[in-house]
Amino acid sequence: MKTRLLTLSLATIIASAQPALAQTAPKPAAKPAPVAALIKQVDIPYTQFTLANGLRVVVHTDRKAPVVAVSVWYNVGSKFEPKGKTGFAHLFEHLMFNGSENAQSDFYEPLKQVGGTDMNGSTYFDRTNYFETVPKTALDRTLFLESDRMGYLLGVVTQGRLDKQRGVVQNEKRQGDNRPYGLFQYKLLEGLFPADHPYGHTTIGSMADLDAASLDDVKSWFKDHYGPNNTVLVLAGDIDEATARPLVEKYFGAIPRGPQNVVPQVTIPTLAAPKSVVTKDRVAATMLVRAWTVPGLSDKDSTALDVAAGVLGGLASSRLDNALVRGEKLAVNVNASNSSFSQLGYFTISAVVKPGVDPATVATRLDALIADFLAHGPTKDEVDRYVTREVSGTIAGLEQVGGRGKAATLAEGALYSNDPGFYKKQLADLAATTPQSVQAAAKKWLSRPVFSLTIEPGAREAYAETVTPPKPEVKDPPFTGTRGAMPAAGALQDLVYPKVERTKLSNGVELVYAQRTAVPFTRAILSFDAGVAADVPGKLGTESLMLGMLDEGTETLNSIQIAETKERLGASIGMGMGSDRSTAYVAAPSANLAPAVDLLADMVRHPAFSPAEVERLRNAQLAGIAQELTDPGSLGRRVLPKLIYGPGSPYAKAAGAGDPAAVAKLTRDDLIAFHQAWFRPEKLKIFVVSDLPLADVKAALDRGFGDWKGTGAPGVKAFDQATKASSPRIVLIDRPDSPQSVIIGAVPTALSNSDDFLPLTTANDALGGGFLARINMNLRENKHWAYGASGSFVRDEHAAPYFVNAPVQADKTGPAIVELRKELSGYVGTAPMTQVEFDRAIAGGTRSLPGSFETSNALLSAMQANDLFKRPDDYYATITQKYRALTLPQLNAAIRAAVDPTKAVWVVVGDAKIVKPQLDGIGLPVTVLPAAAVGSLR
Repeated sequence: MKTRLLTLSLATIIASAQPALAQTAPKPAAKPAPVAALIKQVDIPYTQFTLANGLRVVVHTDRKAPVVAVSVWYNVGSKFEPKGKTGFAHLFEHLMFNGSENAQSDFYEPLKQVGGTDMNGSTYFDRTNYFETVPKTALDRTLFLESDRMGYLLGVVTQGRLDKQRGVVQNEKRQGDNRPYGLFQYKLLEGLFPADHPYGHTTIGSMADLDAASLDDVKSWFKDHYGPNNTVLVLAGDIDEATARPLVEKYFGAIPRGPQNVVPQVTIPTLAAPKSVVTKDRVAATMLVRAWTVPGLSDKDSTALDVAAGVLGGLASSRLDNALVRGEKLAVNVNASNSSFSQLGYFTISAVVKPGVDPATVATRLDALIADFLAHGPTKDEVDRYVTREVSGTIAGLEQVGGRGKAATLAEGALYSNDPGFYKKQLADLAATTPQSVQAAAKKWLSRPVFSLTIEPGAREAYAETVTPPKPEVKDPPFTGTRGAMPAAGALQDLVYPKVERTKLSNGVELVYAQRTAVPFTRAILSFDAGVAADVPGKLGTESLMLGMLDEGTETLNSIQIAETKERLGASIGMGMGSDRSTAYVAAPSANLAPAVDLLADMVRHPAFSPAEVERLRNAQLAGIAQELTDPGSLGRRVLPKLIYGPGSPYAKAAGAGDPAAVAKLTRDDLIAFHQAWFRPEKLKIFVVSDLPLADVKAALDRGFGDWKGTGAPGVKAFDQATKASSPRIVLIDRPDSPQSVIIGAVPTALSNSDDFLPLTTANDALGGGFLARINMNLRENKHWAYGASGSFVRDEHAAPYFVNAPVQADKTGPAIVELRKELSGYVGTAPMTQVEFDRAIAGGTRSLPGSFETSNALLSAMQANDLFKRPDDYYATITQKYRALTLPQLNAAIRAAVDPTKAVWVVVGDAKIVKPQLDGIGLPVTVLPAAAVGSLR
């Protein structure tokens, strides 16, 4: 511990030696609330019952909004899959979204009609789940749908549907594999587990097994695993058991019990000796990984290992961050995590080596730090900080009944631990954790032989692509349902939008506030009129570096002290940047709001910009830029802004983390100048959602910001300069070994900030705005060339181009662009929005409103958007009437006037030797850029 204290002391001296950047000294910080008081606030009361067929039902009542979260968890995941059938559970997750015997269209269709939100499904080692949040009046339809795919599915599982969803899943796999370090998960599982271990293969499975899956195989898989007796159904929200029981009995009661899933016998494997694997990938920096198998969720050591991971590399103030990143500057990023599953888990530690540093040096130091932790354990303060952070996150998550909120928490406990309230045991274990228990668990499990993985920059190893030729499309035979008509959508539930109030701090800074009392939590956004448009011409990346530096030291606190203070408060504090605004945010238990705001104010108003920290973060930013130049999406997003906005537009400055040549030369003075020009009270508005009354929130913010005055001249954006988009073309960025191509298209528009966008966004619902939109249904569901594709207006303060995004398999890149151009041209031409699409868009837009604003984050986003686009604060309180006033001719005319597909510019990121021949016949000029050249574009 002496080394750590010395590092902290030196950093304090360096920070305090810098000239003051503000006139007012920070105020003494208030004290945080004790963690025991926070834990008492976590409660999800529930009742439960079981049907005769074995379906277990858990009900939680939360009347804050007229919505119900429906969460169905099947006790089947990839660990149940035998050899040769990897990926079956995940494949069936897709098939079970694809329609059932009495609801034969894709499930998104009837759920969108009723206003469903948070609609999705997922598969992992231990389970498959489906979830949606719906207006309570739509609960009948939703339970009909969920029961239909449980008990009435196989009549519509046809060869045609199997072939399509197999293609979609394979492109989901390609999409993940295509990212930097995308093969990490495969190497990790191969290194930790024997080949035949239930946890020894990825959930997405192998291409060969997916190719080999027959229709009989997948039907047998369903019959064996998806019965009601293997399922937990959770209903959370505006419902109670008396209402739920007859509904669940009505829709699920007749489904017969199926075979009982037998959880596989699982051992926690221990390597006979340390194992080391070195592999190469097209990455910018070497990543070192250390991994062990460990116990699962129900084991007494699981929580202690969570804490160990947090202290080692999960906290912002972690041991590895302080030593390898901040102190010795050997790594640009470190992480430690304990991934706990039902029957076991794996503990991983990783470090991304700083470019120019010998990976062997970092490996030696990493192993020494791990050994030191095992020998001495954590301090009480480290344990307490981790516990506070976790409890704070739990409180914040319980605001939502759906998603990863209350329903999922109850379902996971019921399925994995036979206890919906298992979260309380986890919190109790967390509160009881001691430095001694953490050290004992870490020493027990992490002193065993380690699996070491090194991923080095270089040509990626051979990629396991699909091996069977494309299959001819099979027409699905008709099927007649047996359960009668689907229940109606139910009565429309009006949105109750909270009152938004405005006031001003003592210095005139405007405060925009709304109260939400679902959880004792406060979220605040400091929004500065800056953003991408304010970055410094010729020095792109200045703003990114300045924002990063706000977390790295004030006049009185160094970066470690800032991180530790956040953790003691259970607060998340960070910085962000959009096209028009730069933000600083704080999210904290309301009991700790005052000290959290004090810390935020110190960070925003009194940054030290220590030369040593500037150098460290500049190097980290350069490493991040190098990593962006290996990522397909980042490459495309770097090139497109200049093409679509024109090189002279302030929005053309969007270049990821910046221009590497410029960032390398940035100085402390550059950062101070930018901070003084843009982070000042004249450019600030504050948005808050809290359970606390406005007076309390204002008092806390006045204490932190009410006496703030700017110095020097404020920054000015140059939107008066005439600028023009590029002529239609294709820019191909050559990224070898890419199994997919990322296609990004953009159409410039003449839309302005004063335009009414509701007709446009509603019209786009059927073109690119959701799962059922034409772009996605064409490339994903019909062609199965993509995992997903979309289109949308990207609305900035001074521009609103239309963007299309479509990652597609490499050999279908050219045909995919042809299809996208066809969809765009048809929609504004001979195949406009239909009455069916219009009715669906209006129904979805109006009925989804109660669920759309369930969380404080959603409300905060709406408040900021209303302000930026000069809409009234009660815009969403009256939006239902606005939707009802729209007409189909109005929508078609609006999008036809806004979008001219002949002006589209396309950026493609893929393997040029495969893709370029496909593009040459499209009829647009094609320019090829090597990926390495993208970073030098100005």
